[in-house]
Amino acid sequence: MSGFNKVVTSYDEALEGLSDNMTVIVGGFGLCGIPEGLIGKMKSLGVTGLTCVSNNAGVDGFGLGLLLEDKQIKKMIASYVGENALFEQQLLSGELEVELTPQGTLAEKMRAGGAGIPAFFTPAGYGTPVADGKEAREFDGKMHILESSIVGDFALVKAWKSDTMGNLVFRKTARNFNPMAATAGKVTVVEVEEIVAAGELDPNEIHTPGIYVNRVIKGSFEKRIEQLTLKK
Repeated sequence: MSGFNKVVTSYDEALEGLSDNMTVIVGGFGLCGIPEGLIGKMKSLGVTGLTCVSNNAGVDGFGLGLLLEDKQIKKMIASYVGENALFEQQLLSGELEVELTPQGTLAEKMRAGGAGIPAFFTPAGYGTPVADGKEAREFDGKMHILESSIVGDFALVKAWKSDTMGNLVFRKTARNFNPMAATAGKVTVVEVEEIVAAGELDPNEIHTPGIYVNRVIKGSFEKRIEQLTLKK
């Protein structure tokens, strides 16, 4: 990787600098659009004490669920955690701290962090345990709570295409949280299906500009189906 070329050729290089007790933002929704190879590399690196920010925690044995197997995650900031039995066990036993956040609020926490906005008011969660300990204020006759934005030490993102300068295109629903996550990392690493030469992507089709991206690696993806129902 040199100059404007963001491409790296190994997962070791992609995650260089990742260490214990960091905050890692991970894109994806369920198992759709998750950086599978980067998550697998985090597991093999053995980093611990992590605070992971993601819509969910994967499933048992896949996605962020891999990191739960060795108790590498200390705290999970997420919206939905209903597909992971190991997650439930660690939560109930007190081994895992969990901060549940409404999905829209979580997305805005990432977006605001990437935009340099330290906090924002939202009506979501007012009058529920989500609001405990947070400042409340009335706007236009409706109560809002103050939410802090999020910036991660690392942001791990999955995209469909990237050029060598890190300009990103996401595909359909796999876009989900990834564009917001990409802006909110001090170091943003993107795992992609295809890398093309600079200038090959139509500027009108780029979803995330390369200015937000530090490293790009070409991965291979299993793309599991989260729940599969077959008609008898």
